[in-house]
Amino acid sequence: MSGAFPTDDPVEVPIIMRALEPEVFDAVFSAVEPLLPEPITTHPLGCHRPRVSDRICLWAMLVRLVTGCSWVDAERLVGGVSDTTLRTRRDEWGAAGVLERLAEMMLGTYNEAIGLHCEELSVDGSIHKAPCGGEGTGKSPVDRGKLGWKWSIATDEVGIPIGWLADRANHNDCVLLPATLDEVERHGLLGAVGTLHLDRGYDNPVVHRQVAALGIVLDVAKRRRHRGRQGPRRPRAALGRRAHQLVALQLRAAPPQHRPLLRAPTGSARLRDRHLAHRQADGPRAPSSGLSPPIRSGS
Repeated sequence: MSGAFPTDDPVEVPIIMRALEPEVFDAVFSAVEPLLPEPITTHPLGCHRPRVSDRICLWAMLVRLVTGCSWVDAERLVGGVSDTTLRTRRDEWGAAGVLERLAEMMLGTYNEAIGLHCEELSVDGSIHKAPCGGEGTGKSPVDRGKLGWKWSIATDEVGIPIGWLADRANHNDCVLLPATLDEVERHGLLGAVGTLHLDRGYDNPVVHRQVAALGIVLDVAKRRRHRGRQGPRRPRAALGRRAHQLVALQLRAAPPQHRPLLRAPTGSARLRDRHLAHRQADGPRAPSSGLSPPIRSGS
């Protein structure tokens, strides 16, 4: 076909680590298996239900991490294990320190095999839902006060996480920055950082002093400044306040006998104004032919 692109040209495919490939999972499980604790048998007769193998549980956890699905969906995708068993095994391995040692092992292996690019470091926070609550959660400022987490993650130049922590959702990103950098230091990678990239939410003197004390060049997006203004921009008045100002201008421009009719119909205030107007008048008020009809509020 004329004009069509040739199909026999070589295509360069970058190296991609597919976590769900059988060869990759076999290597991961061989590294995790020596770290797993021995199962605790508490039944006196030892007649518990058959324990689900650690290999299936790790496979389901990996599926959940890669796809971002729920525990129930991971149960259906993998089969042979319930979501309750997965959460119980996760808590069991977390209490034994397996997950922390696994993260350090994988980070070191990646650094040796491929290499981390820590000269350029980026840190940012994100808010995630925590509908079941629990220790360490807080009211989310972007989700109507529902419980959530704040994740603060530091990544290298190509996006590989090298430091992370979780805290309450109502904690500011600036508050979590020192602890996030401490996590990078715990992995022994903070000394290689040359420049720290942050968004405008970190643009404050406290962050500037903290980063300068570490000897790191700070590249932070500046907050928006308005020309001709010193300091932060003055907030606009509320709609109700502006409406009252407009009514006040109409009252000043209207004749005295029409001022009570221009006020907002708010019960006692309107009755008081009418009473004062009747007392000041010499007689019954008659509409003058030279004036336009009074403008009532709400018409």
